[in-house]
Parts: sequence; structure tokens; C-alpha cells
Amino acid sequence: MARPKPWEVDDELWAVIEPLLPKIERRLRHPGRRRHPDRLVFQGILFVLHTGIAWEHLPQELGFGSGMTCWHRLAEWTEVGVWPRLHEVLLAELRSANALDFSLAAVDGPHPSVKGGAKTGRSPVDRGRTGSKPHLITDATGIPLAVTLTGGNRNDVTQLIPLLQAVPPVRGKRGRPRRRPEAVLADRGYDHDKYRRLVWDLGVKPQIARRGTEHGSGLGTQRWVVERAFAHLHWFRRLRIRWEIRDDIHEAFLSLACSIICWRRLKKLRPR
Repeated sequence: MARPKPWEVDDELWAVIEPLLPKIERRLRHPGRRRHPDRLVFQGILFVLHTGIAWEHLPQELGFGSGMTCWHRLAEWTEVGVWPRLHEVLLAELRSANALDFSLAAVDGPHPSVKGGAKTGRSPVDRGRTGSKPHLITDATGIPLAVTLTGGNRNDVTQLIPLLQAVPPVRGKRGRPRRRPEAVLADRGYDHDKYRRLVWDLGVKPQIARRGTEHGSGLGTQRWVVERAFAHLHWFRRLRIRWEIRDDIHEAFLSLACSIICWRRLKKLRPR
């Protein structure tokens, strides 16, 4: 049996996604051209995300619709907040399956991805090239909890509080939704007493490496999960270089990629 392509959406995943999409009623008078099926268009979006192909080069023989159809549908769904809701639903399912570990969270921000557009800036560590930089927070096992986007010139530590605040309320169990980890791990780039106090104010224990101390403090044995999560994000070729001029479209791709990572983790937990 042939292995399914990563952009192919099975019935199980579509059952999660379809209720989140807006319902567009066709007009009775002057209905115009029939709208291309959402499921096929979503697969076209995943095809671009996985392969990094330009929208205008999306192969028509795949049946996903034109590249512009897929782009407009992506923009439409981004505007109504589909991707954060999808991520929230999958995080709730992971928590229900006891797969989320809020005892620790890890944060990091890689080198900027080149190209222009909103939320870009000249990187201080990449020969001054203009780019943007995603910042990620994961649970103790490396499951993405939230992602933010800034210019490449923004210091990582400035996103420590926004990342903690960006974690959605995760349901999946009885009682109040879980939103804050017990502690957060970070490397020396986040070493600043002001931000340590702000983290404490959120009820989270900061475990941040101090500048000037020797490597091998032990934090790396737990913090590596966020670096692995970034490696998983870079499996999606569209995220390796920022091609989108609109920052909301690039953020949509980041959020969708996080959701796909969550879905794959969830699939591993379910009996076959």
C-alpha cells in the first residue's frame, strides 16, 4: 500500500478541520462559478506549505484548484481565525490524552529567515540582512504551544512574556483550562533580571541560564525539545525562507505547521 503524501487529508483530520471553516452559502440569483471544494483547497495549501512551491506553480493536475484560489482561501480563513482555533482544538485533544506536560515549557528563537514584508528588520547576527524571526514555546515534550513573529532585529528576550501570554487556554480535562506552565526554560539570550521578575508575576518559575557561566549547567538536557520543534517546523519548506510579504499569511503558515505537528503526535497515541 502506497504511503499517503503529507498534504493528503484523511477523513479523521478533516472531521476536526471542517467545523472550523466558515460556511459560504451560494447565492440563488447570479450564483456565479461553483466554489472549489474546501477539502481540496486545504490540501493545496498544505502542498505549498510542505513543498515550498510558488503559488502560481501549483500543479493543476492535482485537482487542488489554482494557486490564487488556494491563496485567497488561506487569506479568508486566516481573517476569521481558523488556524488558532485549530491549534487550540488539537492541544485540547492532546491534553485529554495526557500527552501535554505543563510542568515545564521551553522557549527559543532561531536565526531570522530572509526576505521582506511586515514584521522584518535587519538582523544583528546575520550580516545585517533583513528578515523576520519566529519565536516558539513548547511543553516539556516539545509540543508547540504558541508561536510569535517579529523582525530579525528584535532580541529574543523581548518575546519571553508575549510567548507565555500567547499560550491559549487548553481544555481537554474537567476544571479550568490550563494556560501557564509551572516553569519556563531559556538559554543565555533571555538572561535579564527584569524579565525574570515579569515571569514570576505570571506565576511561572524562570529557569534561565546565566551569562558568563560554563556550559553544561543541565538546562540543555531539557531545553533541546524546543530546538527539535524548530527542526520539525523546518520540515515545511515554505517556512525555511519567508516568501510571504503579508505577515499574517506567514503567521498563518506557522500556526498551521504547529497544528500539523500536534496532529502527528496525536496520531501516534491512537491505536491503529
